[in-house]
Formats: sequence, structure tokens, C-alpha cells
Amino acid sequence: MPALTKDHSSVRRRSAGVVVVRRHADRWRCLVLRAFGYWDFPKGSLEPGEAPLAAAIREVEEETGLAGLDFRWGEACRETAPYAGGKVARYYLAESPAGDVILPVSPALGRPEHHEFRWVTFGEATRLLVPRVREIAEWAEGLLASSP
Repeated sequence: MPALTKDHSSVRRRSAGVVVVRRHADRWRCLVLRAFGYWDFPKGSLEPGEAPLAAAIREVEEETGLAGLDFRWGEACRETAPYAGGKVARYYLAESPAGDVILPVSPALGRPEHHEFRWVTFGEATRLLVPRVREIAEWAEGLLASSP
């Protein structure tokens, strides 16, 4: 299974995040966060020298309070096409078996980074997400469908 869709190794502005899923009844739901009118998965910028997976895990905890993610699908990841002046976001897939989502206050902002969170089906996610992030949702849904 290919990890990345394109070679973005020369990109200097990177962020990393996680498509966090949880089984609800008989189907998977994914966690989406809203900042103003924009929905996305938990993600944020890499700190100097930080590996993308470590940044993704840190960002999920900082933005949602969720810890102990289960990366059942290993380090499989998908990157977006460049956006916002050449930035590329890398996403991983992980299950959050427990824990309540909180939207903690960001020390840098003095308020939460996000205004709302929702656990949604992938169908609902595709209606909320912009095309660049919708492609990530489709990748994650395909990975879930192909795993036992």
C-alpha cells in the first residue's frame, strides 16, 4: 500500500495530523474540527526537528485532549497537494478507543483553536470538508474498508 500520493520531499512548510476514527454501532465515524467556517481533521505544524508522526500525535492531544491513539494501520499516510503558499499536510489514520474530546484553550491564542467538533460518518465528512481534505477522508475510508 503506497504511503504517499506524490513526492513532496522538497516542501518546506509541513503540517501533520490524524484522521481519528471510532466505531459507533456498526460503522466508523471520524472526528472533524471546525475553526470558523473551515472543517478539518486534527493537525498542525511540525516543530523544528520533529518527525511528522510525532507532530501528528502531539497535535491531536493538544487540539482534542485525546491520547493513546491506536495506529492499527501502521504509519500509512497520505499527503495533500500543496496549498496556502506551498504548504503540504500529511495525515495518518488511527483509532481512538476511549476518551472524551475537549477543545482546550491554546496558550498562544488565549482561546481554543477550534469552535466545534463532531464525530461524523465519512459521508457527512465529505459534505463538510474542502476538496483537498475530502481526498484524505476518501483515502482513510478506503483503508478502513480494506482492513479486517
